[in-house]
Amino acid sequence: MRGVLVSFEGVEGSGKSTQAERLARHVESLGLEVVLSREPGGTPIGEQVRAILLDPANHAMDGWTELFLYLASRNQHVMELVLPALESGKVVVLDRYAESSVAYQGGGRKIGAQPVRRLNKLATRALRPDLTVLVDVPVAVGRQRKDAGSLDRLESEELQFHERVREGYLRLARRAPKRVRVVDGRRAPDELALEINELVRELLVRKGLLKS
Repeated sequence: MRGVLVSFEGVEGSGKSTQAERLARHVESLGLEVVLSREPGGTPIGEQVRAILLDPANHAMDGWTELFLYLASRNQHVMELVLPALESGKVVVLDRYAESSVAYQGGGRKIGAQPVRRLNKLATRALRPDLTVLVDVPVAVGRQRKDAGSLDRLESEELQFHERVREGYLRLARRAPKRVRVVDGRRAPDELALEINELVRELLVRKGLLKS
């Protein structure tokens, strides 16, 4: 792999999508080729799966069904978009990736982290991010930022579900502190972006894509 993979994670309303977009623009301003994408989705097939997953009408969906749909979208995403971009030397910025399933289905749905990790490995060809930015906020803060009238199926889950998701993310960060970096999503967006830009600059220098 000649490129670099950076993923953004966080609970609903954390601000991770905004920061992913800002990082992509910043890296592009450094003269590097960037691919910004999201999960679930990122490909025509993945976007169709996304619509099923997030549709509030699908409230009867079993947790394992949910996991397998995320994995299907992820596999298509990796094979069709992510791997080719990395192989061509691009910087790939993802708004959610494999850690989402560990936190949401492993923790939130109580499936367990270990089976999700094993299935993720198959779905991603064992592709891990070079850096995962966990934009962390208390669940109550994230929920206040969301419009209650336009919540998708996951966003509208009970408070306890989202608390389990957040704890799942924080366990991931404790498990891999060098790769999963926690940033405070309660900070001003500009201030937060500067911190993330510095984390990514260090990575790009270390990988040889940027001069120190």
